[in-house]
Amino acid sequence: MTENEIRQNVVNTAISYLGYNKQDGTYKKIIDRYNTYQPLPRSYKVTYKDYWCAVFVSVISMLCGLTDIMFVECSCNVMIELYKKADRWQEADDYAPSKGDLLLYDWDDNGQGDCTGMPDHIGIVVEVSGNMMKVIEGNKGNAVAYRNIQVNGRYIRGYCLPDYGSKAQSTITNQQISKTAESNKSEKKVAYAKEKENTYAGKYLIIAKEGLNLRYKPGEISQDNLILTIPYQEQVICYGYYTTIKNVKWFLVTYNDLIGYVSSEYLKKEQV
Repeated sequence: MTENEIRQNVVNTAISYLGYNKQDGTYKKIIDRYNTYQPLPRSYKVTYKDYWCAVFVSVISMLCGLTDIMFVECSCNVMIELYKKADRWQEADDYAPSKGDLLLYDWDDNGQGDCTGMPDHIGIVVEVSGNMMKVIEGNKGNAVAYRNIQVNGRYIRGYCLPDYGSKAQSTITNQQISKTAESNKSEKKVAYAKEKENTYAGKYLIIAKEGLNLRYKPGEISQDNLILTIPYQEQVICYGYYTTIKNVKWFLVTYNDLIGYVSSEYLKKEQV
């Protein structure tokens, strides 16, 4: 997977949460997912009363399996410090942002000179068009929502820059294999399927609005077992291979140039 594809997967995963909000309680799923991370940053368990913009960004990192480069943290200020230590913090006025960059805001910025205040908010750049960019943010008006803002505009504190290029050169490229499940030769040791049923073969849509995790081994829920999160409504292909664990069928599927296992409970077969 290229760096551009990794960035797009981050954006797509974030978009799958669009509309989650405080009013109907769906935002709690984001906070609950964050609190599963071990060890919790600074041993702090986020509450439903806390601000959750950085929590949202962290959950996207967790779902995409990028926590080593897209740091998990619930504080915007601490997040900046983490990226500074990794030499991945950018606040130059002439910086040209890209999708997948993390944009930090300072609402006290008066628009005069450099903005050097404390950060108040964070979002993920979705796209850049000319001198405007679209950003997706958690806790924007108590919901996951978009914001359109001018590049190098007022309130921009700077950018945290996950090192997506390093993942394109290492972990992800090791996943590239043949398009068919029968030629399963991934260097990351995707497990062999134990069963085959031709009636299960076909194209499926992801119906989990939070996206569906693609895993090396069926039924094993851990960060080490995660390949990436496939966004809502994306298509995967099953060739009939699967493994049953605790009465759940885990289909061996292909997604773009990747292969792995997904739970069949969150798939909808497309009609031929």
